[in-house]
Amino acid sequence: MLINVNPLLSPEILLTLRSMGHGDRIVLSDANFPSYSHAQKIHRMDGLNIPQAAEALLSVFPLDSFITEPVQRMEIDGKPQEINEVQKDLIDTVHKVSGPNWKVGSIERQQFYIEAKETFAVITTSDTRPYGCFIFTKGVLKPDGSVWII
Repeated sequence: MLINVNPLLSPEILLTLRSMGHGDRIVLSDANFPSYSHAQKIHRMDGLNIPQAAEALLSVFPLDSFITEPVQRMEIDGKPQEINEVQKDLIDTVHKVSGPNWKVGSIERQQFYIEAKETFAVITTSDTRPYGCFIFTKGVLKPDGSVWII
């Protein structure tokens, strides 16, 4: 047992997150994302929705302050500026767990698929709401364990 580790994070997910370095990216996806054709390493968080999984991940995952948008959402086809329910939930979760100043950008859907293939891993959830796919970029920790903010 460990102290202060969210129990939703499996040992395998913790190993993946710990293995990532600064600038590495990971996908958090809905149930409809083609995970198995877009990743070499896949973890499942079955039974969880995007906000639940994101809260667990962000409890141990430092976001990258060296880039403008360390979290990116998949854009809605034909409506790139629209934020749907699952995306709003994710943005709210990022601000709640990591802080209010983090920006969430967007990537056109087909470009998202291309970029997803270059990420460290995909974590897929049971959330069936459309366009519930996100890429997180890992940041840097300072010697005292806090997130490096520039």
